[in-house]
Amino acid sequence: MFTDSLVIAIYFLAIFGIGIYAGRKQNTLTDYARGNRSLPWWAILASILAAEISAATFLGAPGEGYHTRNFTYAQLCIGTILGRIIVGKLFLKPYYDYKVVSIYEYLEKRFGLLTRRTASMVFLISRVLASGTRLYFAGILLVIAYQFITNTPADSEQIVLLYIAALVIISMATTIYTAIGGLKAVVWTDVLQAAVLGVSMLSALWILFSHIPGGWDSISAVMNGGDDWKFFSWGTEKGLSFLEQCSHILGQEYTVWAAFLGATFITMATHGTDQDMVQRMLAAKNSKAGTRAVIVSGLMDFPIVILFLFTGILLYVFYQYNPAALPADTPKLHVFPYFIIHELPGGVRGLLIAGLLATAMGSLSTALNSLATTATKDWYQGIFKPDATERQLLQCVRWGTVGFSLLLIMVGSVTAWYVVHHPEVRIIQIALGIFGYTYGSLLGIFLLGMLTRTRGNDTGNILAMAAGFIVIAVLTGLIPLPASWEQHIPEIAFPWRVTIGTLATFFVGLCFRSRHVLPR
Repeated sequence: MFTDSLVIAIYFLAIFGIGIYAGRKQNTLTDYARGNRSLPWWAILASILAAEISAATFLGAPGEGYHTRNFTYAQLCIGTILGRIIVGKLFLKPYYDYKVVSIYEYLEKRFGLLTRRTASMVFLISRVLASGTRLYFAGILLVIAYQFITNTPADSEQIVLLYIAALVIISMATTIYTAIGGLKAVVWTDVLQAAVLGVSMLSALWILFSHIPGGWDSISAVMNGGDDWKFFSWGTEKGLSFLEQCSHILGQEYTVWAAFLGATFITMATHGTDQDMVQRMLAAKNSKAGTRAVIVSGLMDFPIVILFLFTGILLYVFYQYNPAALPADTPKLHVFPYFIIHELPGGVRGLLIAGLLATAMGSLSTALNSLATTATKDWYQGIFKPDATERQLLQCVRWGTVGFSLLLIMVGSVTAWYVVHHPEVRIIQIALGIFGYTYGSLLGIFLLGMLTRTRGNDTGNILAMAAGFIVIAVLTGLIPLPASWEQHIPEIAFPWRVTIGTLATFFVGLCFRSRHVLPR
């Protein structure tokens, strides 16, 4: 374990060094939140990838490959590319033109102050819940590593305490360099984290493949089921009527329809209306550079997702040949981290642990930065202290980073307790499902502002956002319906939530006329 510890220590030293160095000469909130708009597009590209490949993806995508033994999850990459093209061409230019720090400033200029504050609050709540949930995933590997080192069994309550300790360590380390360095620290540490992630995953894949006796022949012998290796799925079923087929498709997670529609709307929401992602694009020199970074990141998503899913498939094959090496009660979510801790040699194991820490800290750092920036700009300066000096704004955003870190630890701890007591839960659905309830409302209002000039106002937008949330709450069963209605209302899978919520919000918002119109 000495080699592993050395690798992890070097990683942490590099992260802290970059964070402290990047924090120099930041005198204003704009410098802190946008990095002086001086960052190269390729660094922003790496930062986007590092934030997207969270611990949920690092563990969840191999878990999906292990569970499904195919590549149907990768279909969603089609929509991520289409969505990013729309974000680059439609969203970024208005943000640059109006020189926003918080992207919700645009909504105030287009509609009014109430729309801005409502959207900002929706983002804050959604991001805290989503990022806090993803933070839990980062603790999985550390908990398994602790149990491996100490060789002591633990009951469920002890495991929850181990998770909390792991989350505190990861969060505090990330908070330090994020609070000091701002967006520059986030982006440049993300570049290092993306490199660590790439090297660690390729190393794991090579070792995993070499551990399967017989190579491709053995893999082919195991992977011979009807859905094995499948990539495209239409989600249809024989014998159903047209309306029944539509209802069935809406209940499927990974289909061609979800790829072209569901994933496109999800990406527009996460990369166009979420301060978390947009903030780093606004650090580019101009909108063209930001557009290049977000579109190329979409093109790179596909091979990355394939790599993660293929890792999960190989894990399935490996444990078919070595069933005694995996405890029978191991949740699918824990299979990849279990392999990392118990099968990888020293040094490589440390590199994979560093890779997981990189994904967790990369997504966490940008979440903290965006949450603190939005709270400072939209609420501290917007309501409580409009005449705040730049020094006061910097102090607020840094203390806000600490405060939101504590909130995320609380959410991650609750998630850990829930999953420990409900091990059948699948990780991707948790991570992606949370914002499905609210991001459709956000995206619908932004699209209303950007695609129309005379529709939408504060009152109508609040009603429209509420309508978008209620529709999704009904379709997912969050709001119960009378038993006689349930058979007529389809229950939708997570890729469709943002799409349907967006359309509901947009069309309700169209019913209201704007009180003022932004010049073109």
